Amino acid sequence: MISSKMVAAHTSAHSSASAEWIVCLDKRPAERSAEDVDIIMARLKSVKAFEKFHPTLLQQISLCGFYERLEKGITLYRQGDIGTSWYAVLSGSLDVKVSETANHQDTVTICTLGIGTAFGESILDNTPRHATIVTREFSELLRIEQREFRTLWEKYRQCMAGLLAPPYGVMESGPSADRMPDKENLGNNSLGSVSKHLNKVPSEKILRAGKVLRSAILSQAPHMIRDRKFHLKTYRQCCVGTELVDWHMQQSSCVHSRVQAVGMWQVLLEEGVLNHVDQELNFQDKYLFYRFLDDEQEDAPLPSEEETKESNEELQDTLLLLSQMGPDAHMRMILRKQPGQRTVDDLEIIYEELLHIKALSHLSTTVKRELAGVLIFESHAKAGTVLFNQGEEGTSWYIILKGSVNVVIYGKGVVCTLHEGDDFGKLALVNDAPRAASIVLREDNCHFLRVDKEDFNRILRDVEANTVRLKEHEEDVLVLEKSNIRSSSHAGSSPLKYTVMSGTPEKILEHFLETMKLDSQFTESDPALDDFVLMHCVFIPNTQLCPLLLCTYHAHASQGSDQERLDYALNNKRRVIRLVLQWAAINTDHLQEEESSLAFLQEFYMAVSEDARLIPALKEQLPELEKILKHNMGDEKLQKRQPIKSTDEILFKVYCSDHTYTTIRVLVSASVREVLSAVVDKLGSRDDLLLVHLSSAGDKVVLKPSEVSIFSSLSINGRLFACSREQLDSLVQDNQKHINSAEGLVSGPTWIFVNMNFKISYRQYSKAWESCPCCILSMEWNKPCVYIYSMQDVPVSFPT
Repeated sequence: MISSKMVAAHTSAHSSASAEWIVCLDKRPAERSAEDVDIIMARLKSVKAFEKFHPTLLQQISLCGFYERLEKGITLYRQGDIGTSWYAVLSGSLDVKVSETANHQDTVTICTLGIGTAFGESILDNTPRHATIVTREFSELLRIEQREFRTLWEKYRQCMAGLLAPPYGVMESGPSADRMPDKENLGNNSLGSVSKHLNKVPSEKILRAGKVLRSAILSQAPHMIRDRKFHLKTYRQCCVGTELVDWHMQQSSCVHSRVQAVGMWQVLLEEGVLNHVDQELNFQDKYLFYRFLDDEQEDAPLPSEEETKESNEELQDTLLLLSQMGPDAHMRMILRKQPGQRTVDDLEIIYEELLHIKALSHLSTTVKRELAGVLIFESHAKAGTVLFNQGEEGTSWYIILKGSVNVVIYGKGVVCTLHEGDDFGKLALVNDAPRAASIVLREDNCHFLRVDKEDFNRILRDVEANTVRLKEHEEDVLVLEKSNIRSSSHAGSSPLKYTVMSGTPEKILEHFLETMKLDSQFTESDPALDDFVLMHCVFIPNTQLCPLLLCTYHAHASQGSDQERLDYALNNKRRVIRLVLQWAAINTDHLQEEESSLAFLQEFYMAVSEDARLIPALKEQLPELEKILKHNMGDEKLQKRQPIKSTDEILFKVYCSDHTYTTIRVLVSASVREVLSAVVDKLGSRDDLLLVHLSSAGDKVVLKPSEVSIFSSLSINGRLFACSREQLDSLVQDNQKHINSAEGLVSGPTWIFVNMNFKISYRQYSKAWESCPCCILSMEWNKPCVYIYSMQDVPVSFPT
């Protein structure tokens, strides 16, 4: 029964054009016009649950369906209720909760229903509801009442069967379209037998792609498709794998590598549009023979002129389509290999793919790399295929790569649907128990990754056993993994360490503070503290961290004796103080750019000062906090050494073609376009100037208008010149003349000697820069001396 908190099901609030279909659904079925039905149908066609429905059936649903809007936390119906309606999820998600005691307070969430799922089929036989359904977030549903749903079921049973589970009496596993045998049954010929049983019914777009490529090859390079002899056997109308890859590389800029081209041909091979002469499953960039589907028949006709013209026009679009599908096909090709035959490159490609699978997101890098070596690809062609039955022994763990499956429990029917990225089958392996439910394919052409029991036990069983999950409101808020890593300095105190794998920012911070090591003077280095301070911005920015730290600092224990609560408060405050000190020390330069962080430091200092009056142990940290405040605020801030920032201004000389110069003031990050604009404003010259970097050897580089921070990339004794394009040649000659004659420098041995002095000076400057990185370099053009100015503007010279 829908609770009283439920938002009214029929609403007229949506009057905008984007919600026009909702307005149509708000009308009573008898009042809906043909135009209303067309608008509703157009919207429902985009919903996954209805995408394969016959138009006539979809029209009937549009006539009798109702629109429901439910806020988060609304109970749609409870386990044991007698149903009155059937539902399909249009947006949002709902939790499926089951109780073994029939008490709604003992319910356990077993799955979540997402967009495109349908539920409530118990109204067909008036059986009680098998589960309680509660909205997980704001959700939109399509509802059909019992009488209308029964009428539709009787009339369109065959079309609607895909929405419901198949008969559950005795469920037989269907034949696998592409299922690698378990590891113990793998033989040398296993993959060969698998490949001969692949269901090769190509889709229309891939079939067309094959025709386009064949026609293009016959028009551009007809010699590629011909009869070939190998080991005294003739193979009719074949292509060679290496030649096909070469041809692909020449046709489009979207094909960047031979590996990418292999993946594109693999797309055609998987769907039977291109075939290996010996029915091998993988396309290879080798001297192997492949044949187009059209060439399988005797005397295959050549494409007509019109077909050739059309194919050439479609060629680039076809190559773009295959380039988008190629990576997935290449991935499947690798996964079909026996684990022992995968190369290092293959394992790296699999590992990169595993990084994007949500079911593996909590696993460490080491575990993912081990999984890359044992994962097996499995696919099934037909909806309704049973992957395994309830009560069977668990032999594998599955991850859905493509498609969806229904989770079916005897007596309850479909309890949930799992989609791409979800996993199942783990519980039976961890607990060594029979399967708790049956898994039935919900749609055609489903792809899975499979880990067999032996590999699961070796790699993942310990991970699952050593994983600690903290839940709030039935959701994971902190996931820890136990590891036998001892701290070098505290080896005797804590034999085990928990690594944070995932969690909410608040819980990660809380866990970190609780496990932080404390010594009386904060003198001991803590790698975990350094890691947190350096990496916290990845999951919790300063704007969120500062209020949390302040809130945590003031936290008090709610239970325990007075002394226990006092000890908790003291240790908690000391941990927060230590974290703030380290955070401020590492982020000093960034803090000055964030007013909120500076305000936090002031407020935090005041809070510690007040507490120090009552808790003498906190007085030891006050001088450090005060020092940090002074260094980031007031007069002392100006005296601190500052790194060069992109927003700082710089004075610089820009020369003209006659070697006169003008001094401009621009930002360090200024672009060439902005520098030239400043020069034009200063000189009042024309706008078509170029900015040229001229080295002391006379080499010139014309800088692009989009280049930035060009002053940092000048060569030793290099100069910037602003000149017109016509003056470039004379600029080079004048510069070389200047180098050879100015300030007494001459060509020959003397120039070599001076040039060596410049190199020595540069090395001396580099050493000085390492010891005093905030110094400013001034290298006088053609002067045999380098001056380095310190922050006190006292020149120190290195004679050359």
